[in-house]
Amino acid sequence: MLIKLSIVVSAGYFIYSKLLLNENLLFSTYIAFLIENDPFSLKNVLFLVFLTLFNWFFEILKWQKLVQIVQKISFKDSLEQSLGGLTASLVTPNRIGDYGAKVMYYTNRFKGKIVLLNLVGNISQMTITTVFGVIGLTIFVNFYQVDINYYRVTRFVFILLIIAILSFFGVKHRRFKVKGHSYVDLIDFIKSITINVKAKTLVFSLIRYLIFSFQFYFFLSVFGVAIDYLDAMVVITSMYFLASIIPSISIFDVVIKGSVAVFLFSFLKINELTILTIITSMWLLNFVIPSVFGGYYILNFRLPNAE
Repeated sequence: MLIKLSIVVSAGYFIYSKLLLNENLLFSTYIAFLIENDPFSLKNVLFLVFLTLFNWFFEILKWQKLVQIVQKISFKDSLEQSLGGLTASLVTPNRIGDYGAKVMYYTNRFKGKIVLLNLVGNISQMTITTVFGVIGLTIFVNFYQVDINYYRVTRFVFILLIIAILSFFGVKHRRFKVKGHSYVDLIDFIKSITINVKAKTLVFSLIRYLIFSFQFYFFLSVFGVAIDYLDAMVVITSMYFLASIIPSISIFDVVIKGSVAVFLFSFLKINELTILTIITSMWLLNFVIPSVFGGYYILNFRLPNAE
């Protein structure tokens, strides 16, 4: 009970601090901006909430389909595990808490596979983000003629090559590990997953990506930003890609995405307060509100019966 309470209280405090005590976020300015512009009619709010529910529906469905490899669970169980994992991930680096929370729902003989399945789900989402992000960023850089420091880019690519080489030798010698498992274990496990499950996982990840990307575009239109959908998607896909490769604690996503978004949308001459307001609203809808329900599930969590 103490652990459960500490998770919920910590998540609640971090949310509170990011909303009300963070000078970079300026939540009071955010509220004043909403009152002044009054963009949220009942119709708009219902549609935005619908998109959020739709987004999480496919995340929950994705987890249910992945877990059925080791144990069949209901949609309700998948809902509890997904939202509980979200709440636990808010206060941990790189969403480590999500792995720990989901593992707790299973007995010891399944724990290793659950970690790997969660990793597969996250890799699939990151794959979609990377594919669209690289395409969007390439178009963005060429179209807006962004000044690139090629020395830094070359250095970054060189570091990536070193990591890739070390990882290759680590795979051969089983020294490097991901979430406690070697790359060989991960590759062998992925190979054992059926094509059908892999395809569904990628499709669900793609649908989620299209939903929350469109949600961002809809926010732009709600705030009166006149921009073509394809032009907006070039910037949105670039933003999600750049924000995703920056290691962080999940609770700071709003700050990281905000800074990246302000920089990218500045090329389109869009008011930075509008962009920060959209980022904050997206964060509230897709992370804060679901994490509140996740806190309820954590408080009512019971360890599975040992086999």
